[in-house]
Amino acid sequence: MKVAGFIANRIAFNQQKTFSRFIIRLSVAATIISVAVMIVTLALANGFQEAVSQKVFSFWGHIRIQEKQPGKAIISEETPIYKNDSLINSILQNPEVKSIHPFATRYAILKTTDDIEGVLVKGLDDSYDFDNLQQFIKQGRAIRFNDTAFSREILVSDYTASRMKLHVNDTIIIYFIMPGENPRPRKITITGIYKTGIEEYDRLFAIGDIKLIQQLNNWQPDEVGGYEIFLHDYKKIDTTANDLYNIDAFPNTWDAISVKKVSPNIFDWLNMQDVTRNVLIIIMVIVAVINLITCLMILVLERVRMIGILKSLGATDWTVQKIFLRHSLIITITGILIGTSLALGILWLQQETGFIKLKEEAYYLSTAAVKIVWWQVAAICACTLIVCFLIMMIPSLLVKKIQPVKAIQFR
Repeated sequence: MKVAGFIANRIAFNQQKTFSRFIIRLSVAATIISVAVMIVTLALANGFQEAVSQKVFSFWGHIRIQEKQPGKAIISEETPIYKNDSLINSILQNPEVKSIHPFATRYAILKTTDDIEGVLVKGLDDSYDFDNLQQFIKQGRAIRFNDTAFSREILVSDYTASRMKLHVNDTIIIYFIMPGENPRPRKITITGIYKTGIEEYDRLFAIGDIKLIQQLNNWQPDEVGGYEIFLHDYKKIDTTANDLYNIDAFPNTWDAISVKKVSPNIFDWLNMQDVTRNVLIIIMVIVAVINLITCLMILVLERVRMIGILKSLGATDWTVQKIFLRHSLIITITGILIGTSLALGILWLQQETGFIKLKEEAYYLSTAAVKIVWWQVAAICACTLIVCFLIMMIPSLLVKKIQPVKAIQFR
């Protein structure tokens, strides 16, 4: 092993500009690129999917409970349901549930002297944790609630504010359209401007007080449009929604809906990113495998005379094979270590500076998000090592077929 290691190191690390050294370094570079691309691809795909998903979850919660409305769009005015404290307590006992809040929505028209815009007002109450929406508030603050009357404050989107030339602390008129009645105007103050980056939300929604919607709809204080439920782990949405629906006290006319069904186009699009990610990783694996096989075959052919001389001096096939296996080990380990370091460096730089920019209107994010899953990094490194070890056995078997006499005469 010492002889094989010495010869392999001399070929790989000698200071002369030999063809063998060039091939080894070229293979190391290709392995570095393959490993780095796989790690960066996974981290960016993970970050992108989670960041966009969290935007939806922060705006809507993870599960919605409301009256079943067959044939009606999920994002629309709700049929009212009565608060059920015993059911709420049962829901909160589920270990996956973090919090639950009532909500209701109502179509309205915002009007200034010069402009008019339609919105869907989403009403919340004082139990709502506005930390969920804080990341979206670009100017101003969240609305504040009164103990008795409804709050005359509202959050509007950056899209609406830009179209209507609105600013924080501006007062506008809001009209609620009531079937068979004249529009009911209210004066409200804009306390904040938000931007989710999800165009279909920013174009449509404003955030207000649920008491205002209850008053307009002539609802009782214990009537709401539904409940938003936030979970500890978003990956358990479907399972938890099914568990909540099967609670004995859960009314038959109510439904527990995964928020993925509220915006199915977004989540279907996110799932498609898995296909793109997997295709890119497969391509990188194929490149790494072909690169290593080609490298070892070239090294074997380029060193045929050396192999013949070693065999004529009494070296066994296994001793000669170990020289080329050592080359493979040098290429693979060096490529993995440098490739992993390069990938983590790029990802750290992206987290710190956000130098990779995205078009928010198309991707819902202004900068590429990063999420490093360490077991995935370890899996890439381990799989690269294992695959390369298995593949590198193939060219090294050529050594057994080389005859010393013919090899020494080989040109």
